[in-house]
Amino acid sequence: MYCLNLILAALAFLSCVLVTWQWLAARRFPLHAKVSTAGFAPAVSILKPLRGCDATTAASLASWLKQDYVGAVEILFGVGDAADPVCEIVRRLLAENPGCGARLVVCEHLVGANAKVAKLAQLEKLAAHDLILISDEDVRVEPDFLSQFVAPLRDEQTGLVNCFYRVANPATAAMRWEALAVNADFWSQVLQAQTLKPLDFALGAAILVRRRALAAVGGFTPLANCLADDYQLGRRIAQGGHRIALCPMVVECWDVPQGWAQVWKHQVRWARTIRICEPAPYFFSVLSNATLWPVLWLLAALVAGLGAYVAPVAGCFLAVRIFMVRDLEQRFTPGPRGGLPLWLAPVKDGLQAGLWLAAFLGGTVEWRGRRMTVRRDGTLAEA
Repeated sequence: MYCLNLILAALAFLSCVLVTWQWLAARRFPLHAKVSTAGFAPAVSILKPLRGCDATTAASLASWLKQDYVGAVEILFGVGDAADPVCEIVRRLLAENPGCGARLVVCEHLVGANAKVAKLAQLEKLAAHDLILISDEDVRVEPDFLSQFVAPLRDEQTGLVNCFYRVANPATAAMRWEALAVNADFWSQVLQAQTLKPLDFALGAAILVRRRALAAVGGFTPLANCLADDYQLGRRIAQGGHRIALCPMVVECWDVPQGWAQVWKHQVRWARTIRICEPAPYFFSVLSNATLWPVLWLLAALVAGLGAYVAPVAGCFLAVRIFMVRDLEQRFTPGPRGGLPLWLAPVKDGLQAGLWLAAFLGGTVEWRGRRMTVRRDGTLAEA
């Protein structure tokens, strides 16, 4: 029992060190910083693959039609079925914004397990400009987003630009748990990884890529069967010798209220995706769970009669963890929408331990109502 207490004490200390490193990496990043973009406004083609709609869709799509950008912009909204209800929303938005350079494209005969990428492969052929921006349908942006997003491309070595995203409207307890995972931990973990090596993957909410860099990796078609198409695109662009840049702007992801079952399925899909893409880092990521190890250490100490000595230290570790989560979440989501409940931090860590285990206990995911098997190479097949 004494040996077990030593091991758990070491793991508790290690987890505290790792989350402190994560917090410091995030604090150094110029989040939300804006740069002067005068004289730089290259033409951009925006590809928006769509499927279905909800109460938030119209506002999210409209934000892309209201960009304060002096350069040429075209927006291609791609759907797989002309009867999709989202088509009516797009037609109404186009009527309300004449001359916006946008159009609706029906992408027929989609090939590949990833329908989003199959649409992108068709939209890519229609895009008129040398800069191609892809973005998910639930993403909402500020009017100056595009002018800031193109800024890193002043560096000719930059082949791809991406940015962080936040859960914007966590309407239920389950969504607030997910929001804390994204709005506090995920972005800071990416920056922690970037302290070890240059970014070699992409975050999929919004990606801006040079056409020549995209063409060099075969375009979107080779990704048509990939689950983590954003990760794979970034990885291939980086392997081609191009730099991947992180824009300090943060976009918002909007969704309708979801319960625990829906959010859990989404989180399991995300966990299994990361585990397949980065198996070793994901396996060791459990070491940074700064609630799990102090709690296990305290429980072992109580059994061994050492609780009076361990409780104050474990309590300090948990307090530090809660402070860092709260600080990161408020920095990421400034204003009245920030400030999720403090008790969510240890609850989130506890659920994260379950997700970590679930990621290794299966190879299937649920995605848009389809049950898919994820192969070891990250490609999809119908389950």
